[in-house]
Amino acid sequence: MEEKEIKKLLLKENEGFRKAFEQHQRYEKELEKFKEKGFLKEEEKLKEKELKKKKLVLKDKMYYIMTEYKKSIK
Repeated sequence: MEEKEIKKLLLKENEGFRKAFEQHQRYEKELEKFKEKGFLKEEEKLKEKELKKKKLVLKDKMYYIMTEYKKSIK
C-alpha cells in the first residue's frame, strides 16, 4: 500500500491522525501569512519559529501513526 493511500485511509478511520493532520494544515496556513509579509517583527519571528516546531511535531506524529499502520497490515 502506498503512502498516499495509507494517509487517505487514516484520515477517514483514525481520529488522532485526522486531528493531527487538520492542526498541521492550520499551522501551515498561519505560516503562509508570515511568508507573505516579507519582513517580520521580532515577536512574529518567534511565533513563526514556534509554529514550525509545532508543525514538525505533528508531522512526526502522523508519520509514526502511518508507520505503525504499515506494520499492522504486513
